[in-house]
Amino acid sequence: QVQLVESGGGLVQPGGSLRLSCAASGSIFSIHAMGWYRQAPGKERELAATITSGGSTNYADSVKGRFTISRDNGKNTVYLQMNSLKPEDTAVYYCNCNAKTTAWAVVTDYWGKGTLVTVSS
Repeated sequence: QVQLVESGGGLVQPGGSLRLSCAASGSIFSIHAMGWYRQAPGKERELAATITSGGSTNYADSVKGRFTISRDNGKNTVYLQMNSLKPEDTAVYYCNCNAKTTAWAVVTDYWGKGTLVTVSS
């Protein structure tokens, strides 16, 4: 099994910044894509940003130019730098990774428990 633990959420004023971190641990053979998804109150979970093991990134249109995803492969950690935050960014942010626990295992999706980001004055 792979465990993901997020940190860095909290309350921030509009226009402010936050940095989320997510560390993967457990029986890890390899980690492929990692990413951040978010779920606002009353809405479905949606993609915020993803990054491959090679560093290729993908962003939702709503966060392009404001959020930056990065990862440290040596630490099995993914980050989300969020700048120019807006009230509509308020959501629970979930970390996700696609990983293998052994060389012959299939690639499996793993999720963290989420961290709340609230953007409000």
